[in-house]
Amino acid sequence: MNTDKNVAAVATAIIGQKVLPGMEREFESWQEDLNAAAAYYPGFLGAEVSPPTALQSDWVVVYRFDSVSHLQAWINSATRQTYLDVGAKYFDGPATQQVVSSGTQSLDPLVTVVVTHRVSPNQVDDFLAWQHDMVQEESKFEGFRGTELFRPIEGLQEEWTTLYRYDSAEHLDAWLTSPQRQRILAEGEKFSDFHLHTIDNSFGSWFAFEGNGKEAPPPPSETRTSLAVWVGLYPTVVLLTLALSPLHMPLWIGLLVGNLLSSFLMSFLTMPYYVNPLLGRWLRPARDEPARAKLRGLGIVAVAMAFWVVVFYLVTVRFWTLP
Repeated sequence: MNTDKNVAAVATAIIGQKVLPGMEREFESWQEDLNAAAAYYPGFLGAEVSPPTALQSDWVVVYRFDSVSHLQAWINSATRQTYLDVGAKYFDGPATQQVVSSGTQSLDPLVTVVVTHRVSPNQVDDFLAWQHDMVQEESKFEGFRGTELFRPIEGLQEEWTTLYRYDSAEHLDAWLTSPQRQRILAEGEKFSDFHLHTIDNSFGSWFAFEGNGKEAPPPPSETRTSLAVWVGLYPTVVLLTLALSPLHMPLWIGLLVGNLLSSFLMSFLTMPYYVNPLLGRWLRPARDEPARAKLRGLGIVAVAMAFWVVVFYLVTVRFWTLP
């Protein structure tokens, strides 16, 4: 159970919005433009849109920022309010919003229940005791994978937010419809004013470059993509070759193993933590990118590759020779 209010922690906003029938396509296009606008705000880590499902009647939008203060700046921004004014014609009622802030790097359960309660200050102790009873009971159900409780965030959200995790929609439904849950809800009648919605898939990957609407940066060209892969692939392959060389594997086995490992390293380490931070603005430039920005990106590529060439020359020729 997490109650940390550290403003330096990762912050996630989960927004549920009902959409008027027949407006789904227009809403989705509008939402993509809104997400693209969010990507220009400091601390933006990603955005994801999930359409309604059998478990969740709302469209669910998840924003992820590197801190509560950066998330708050986006949520309260004039940019977002302008978009909301334009998109109001697609909405079927007001949106729900939950904000969680913790040190966890991702929220990736198969099924998550998000519940918010408004609790008066003089009822906090009773609410915490009631929540404890709720967790004790639901932990007896098959598929339960844990819970987190988040206190209100001053200036951003007044509600308490609880996340319940289950391994499948069936196990979640068994808990939500159980007599045990109904009994505990009845016992906490004074906390009966709450909002609940479910997300029946993981939040997926969080990309630094999100959206494809009118305001989104254009996708990388094939040339820039190829150069970016080159910047990441060269050090990855050389380092793997050095690491595997003591095994003296036959060429065909060494390439088989090396290619497998390099694929994983490129996907989970090299590209997200080295290439994208290094070349992100060059890969997804603004539509009015000046010529000097293009040259600056090529300069970064040249400097990075020169650095690795010097490092690997010194390592493999001056300090160590491959067996």
